[in-house]
Amino acid sequence: MLLGILLFVPAGSLNWFEGWLLMALLFVPMLVVGIVLVVKNPALLAKRLNSRESEPVQRKVIGLSALMFVSAFVVAGLNRRFAWIVMPRWSVFFAAALFMGGYAMYAEVLRENEYLSRTVEVAEGQHVVDTGLYGVVRHPMYAATLLMFLSMPLVLGSPISLAIMLIYPALIVRRIRNEEEVLARDLPGYGKYMQKVKYRLIPGIW
Repeated sequence: MLLGILLFVPAGSLNWFEGWLLMALLFVPMLVVGIVLVVKNPALLAKRLNSRESEPVQRKVIGLSALMFVSAFVVAGLNRRFAWIVMPRWSVFFAAALFMGGYAMYAEVLRENEYLSRTVEVAEGQHVVDTGLYGVVRHPMYAATLLMFLSMPLVLGSPISLAIMLIYPALIVRRIRNEEEVLARDLPGYGKYMQKVKYRLIPGIW
């Protein structure tokens, strides 16, 4: 509901294909994943629904991320209304394919890591996951969100919104650094895992 308001009110019209496309890309897979988790892993779903962050650094990152998303969506709607930049339809579909690729990676991370939480915490009995995507980078969930979030403005046909969303990599780097401090301190074996898997987010880069 809130996303629709942020998109279509600035756009001044419900006749916006790209806006409806993004809504479908976001919520249809989310519904499917939610149903699968309800059936197969309700405990993980409960963790994913918990957004109460205790780390001050993480709360700041979440707040800045929310401001970034709101700004990007509103600007995308205004771009639709005033036709500041009109992208070709093929680029919108290409961005949609990138988004779905990121979502597929995200779903795989959910399958691989039963301890995955929206908050930075170490659960009782948690152990280090170092196989699958976690054997490639230490934070594959954030790698997936990076692909998803940077493709969303292009699904909406708004390069200006993409410029706003380029704040996200800096925010996610800050989140990862703080998260690794917590995990190295509280999760047995994480220090050795950091030595084994060198890259945090993008293989060969960082």
